[in-house]
Amino acid sequence: MPTKSPVEDEVVAAVGRLLRRGLPVTPAAAEPVLLELRGVIARAVDPADEASRTAALDGTLRGLLARFPDPRYAPAARALFGLPPAEPGQNLTVRRDRAAAEAGHEVHHFRKRVEPKLIEKVEWELLADSDRFTRSPLIAPRLAPATTRQPVQADPFAWEVAEHEEQLCRLWSALYAARAELLAVERLISLQADRIDIGHTAVTAAWRWAAARAEAIGYTAAFAPGAEVSVDQLLALAGWTPALTEAQASRLTEAAAGGVSREQFVAALHGETGLGNTWVDGFVARPAEENTCEQNGSFT
Repeated sequence: MPTKSPVEDEVVAAVGRLLRRGLPVTPAAAEPVLLELRGVIARAVDPADEASRTAALDGTLRGLLARFPDPRYAPAARALFGLPPAEPGQNLTVRRDRAAAEAGHEVHHFRKRVEPKLIEKVEWELLADSDRFTRSPLIAPRLAPATTRQPVQADPFAWEVAEHEEQLCRLWSALYAARAELLAVERLISLQADRIDIGHTAVTAAWRWAAARAEAIGYTAAFAPGAEVSVDQLLALAGWTPALTEAQASRLTEAAAGGVSREQFVAALHGETGLGNTWVDGFVARPAEENTCEQNGSFT
């Protein structure tokens, strides 16, 4: 087993100490080594403000625990940190008892053998999250309250800067809209919702994703023509999507270009059952006998 770096050891220790109080993270429990993680800083509304980074750390941990990669121990990990199935205000002893029960272990065994591994897993997830932000080619612009009007000066340089910011905001608006729908699809799948509802939401996600791809193509062509950032790198920020061929991705993009409505997007793809099957069934695999356009793959 590889030896941990000093930073990794510090993060493990800090997560262990944070566990004593559980979530939500308070300023007293938020240690510098956690507040300085790239993923936390990137999510903070004001990176220079400790309270803002503390709130970002709390949100980051909640998100990681919601997506804990081990299904068997996910409820135990959440209970250990004070999230449901635990109840607010419970101390560590009570939370540990609940976590052990969720994991199906005797409490002493859980505390000695399982809990350290769960803490280590949370640490690895935090570091992986930080690494993803470190490697990200583009960070969403932070919005600050405008107290006064900020007119654009009648100058070519000012116009260029304003246009760049405008296009950047349009790009991120499209990426976040796509991410919202992709999350909605995953949530419905997790809830074991009706397949028709999942399919409808998946088509909405396709529309948003394709619109984001169109924005990404326009942005990279105008403002990042070199190797600085690619369309695929930008789209990866929105979330996972089913694998598409270049021709399929281009067809979706063509149907969504120009700010069309969902209805117009669906109309443009009417009858393209194969493409619909590839996208929708990529989220929820179905037996071959159920693989009909009425049940899943059509754009509706």
